[in-house]
Amino acid sequence: MFDFLEGYDLWAAFWTTVKLTALSAVGSLIWGTLLAGMRVSPVPLMRGFGTAYVNVVRNIPLTVIIVFTSLGLFQTLNINMGADDFTTINFRLAVFGLTAYTAAFVCEALRSGINTVPVGQAEAARAIGLSFTQVLTLVILPQAFRSVVGPLANVLIALTKNTTVAAAIGVTEAALLMREMIENEAQLILIGAVFAFGYICLTLPTGLILGWVSKKVAVKR
Repeated sequence: MFDFLEGYDLWAAFWTTVKLTALSAVGSLIWGTLLAGMRVSPVPLMRGFGTAYVNVVRNIPLTVIIVFTSLGLFQTLNINMGADDFTTINFRLAVFGLTAYTAAFVCEALRSGINTVPVGQAEAARAIGLSFTQVLTLVILPQAFRSVVGPLANVLIALTKNTTVAAAIGVTEAALLMREMIENEAQLILIGAVFAFGYICLTLPTGLILGWVSKKVAVKR
């Protein structure tokens, strides 16, 4: 029944999807946190940059960003991301593009969490002499992260599905393999079912686990 899978490395394709998701998730969490800090910063220049970045990037299609990393950064500007072979270059470019895009959504989710922290806590922290950076990292962000585990889980699930766009620049992840199989095999419904099941196996446990974590770490007010 599943003879059409012979000759195709399904596990390697989904493993590439997992690596794209994991690396982009870490990168977007770091960059998104920095952007959130900029958005609530008392420095107008930083606040303006954070606001402009989020508003611009969120309104650009992800496909445009991913294709730009290949055509613009690599082919035009010769930025090879520290790699020599095309496979690694395309993979790193895809991670860069996914990180840049997803960070805007991480930033907004985290900023909503920052807004849930009572203003009095920040004022009390400043009253004892803490700087803005200390207030943000020691008082505000720990509580903000606890309150946005659920929204961040949704961002991570969306990121997992968005990795399919990496096929546009030739990254050999699951979506690219599915397209190849559809072009060469006749069992279209079975091929679609196999890959749909694969993505469900990636996203459903993520949502369930992080949903449970969200309830466990929620801030009681």
